[in-house]
Amino acid sequence: MDARPRPWLREELSSLGRLALPIALAQAGQSLMGLVDTAVVGRAGAVPLAATALGNSLFFFVAVAGMGLMMGLDPLVSQAFGAGDRVRARRLLWQGVWLAFAVGALLALPMTFLPFLLEPAGIEPEVAAGAGRYLWLRLPGLPFLLLFMAGRSYLQSAGRPRPILAAAVAANVANFLLDLLLVFGGAALPSWTGPLRHLPALGAAGAALATTLCTALQAGILALAVSAEPLDVPAPGLRRPVRADLLGAARLGLPVGLHMAAEVGVFALVGILAGRLGRVPLAAHQIALTYGSFSFNAAVGIGNAGSVRVGWAVGAHDTPRARRSGLAAFLAGAGFMSFWALLFLVLPWPLVRAMTDQPEVLAAAVPLMRVAAVFQISDGVQGVGAGVLRGAGDTRFAFAANVLGHYGVGLPVAIALGFGLGEGITALWWGLCAGLTAVAVGLFGRFVRISSRAIAPVHARAPPG
Repeated sequence: MDARPRPWLREELSSLGRLALPIALAQAGQSLMGLVDTAVVGRAGAVPLAATALGNSLFFFVAVAGMGLMMGLDPLVSQAFGAGDRVRARRLLWQGVWLAFAVGALLALPMTFLPFLLEPAGIEPEVAAGAGRYLWLRLPGLPFLLLFMAGRSYLQSAGRPRPILAAAVAANVANFLLDLLLVFGGAALPSWTGPLRHLPALGAAGAALATTLCTALQAGILALAVSAEPLDVPAPGLRRPVRADLLGAARLGLPVGLHMAAEVGVFALVGILAGRLGRVPLAAHQIALTYGSFSFNAAVGIGNAGSVRVGWAVGAHDTPRARRSGLAAFLAGAGFMSFWALLFLVLPWPLVRAMTDQPEVLAAAVPLMRVAAVFQISDGVQGVGAGVLRGAGDTRFAFAANVLGHYGVGLPVAIALGFGLGEGITALWWGLCAGLTAVAVGLFGRFVRISSRAIAPVHARAPPG
């Protein structure tokens, strides 16, 4: 048997791992804040947990469009570094700052009024009120989240992921302490803490406020990291908005935002459907979704690293290297997610028990963890696929695949099983499994096809239309 491909695969996996590990850990740190929020709020009762579940899902349903727009910077910045043009890469970072403020202002309006739609949608009044307060307290953190993404895009494309990891560690430490203080209040604190003892217990709203403060902290850490890396050559007008670059980033980012909104939207819709089944199914949905989101961050981290390496190769006009980098990322993503599949399958009870001590929620969440185990590999492949296609500058196909997979396959299966046959929340999750698998097949096939021929850098392509 010909063993010649093995050296390049080992080299690609090694290079990918050095970049992916800190990015994946930092990405996991983002979800760890949500996991800690769920674990802390879960001790406050089913209503605060359900409110946090719904509020967090709806926040990301709105915010994800802006996050996707910011990710339009990824191929532009990584390809600029691949071509050795550091000045252009820094200029693109500043376009990301302008874009973050504009998009944050645009998305503030729907996020402000969304809470008023919850009770008419059939959500219990207590849960709807708590979710509304959660959303309003997360809203001030939205611009900081988008600024963080601009800084992350620049630093990971520069091959400097460590500040991203440092920001995640600092934010998680602060988030845990703030959660304990703001969710349960300061009454149990010792006398030397002074005014902190008079803070009231805020429940779900306290978790939202803690996350907003920590998001601002992360953005600040990345801003310091970027400012500590000056350019070696003069670059006049670096911070000025450039219409062509803003439009280019938006043109690439809009399909990313739409595809992310399609994916988050289907989970949010299933969350609303779970809410119609009652507070216990909704709380169980949140616990399983929190673990699924946490494991998925490994795939997103590998996908982001794959995006950078594919972008470097495309910027250097080296399509064979881009193909090797992408295929190695797919292999790493599937392998890593196999570990999570085994963990969810073997240890569902201990994992769920870490989140809640309520027997009815435990009983409802454990079957969802087993469904989540089944779709881990599909989730990993589609997460990596979106990243490597983004590095190649191909963002539209992922949007189409997500719409067709989730809304043409997943959601109809979920509704048919969950409500048509009356199988409840577990059946809704089997629908999610079907949709994720369809998306994974589509994205892998697309990368194999486009990398079989030369891939031009984004700036060298003719503008659409």
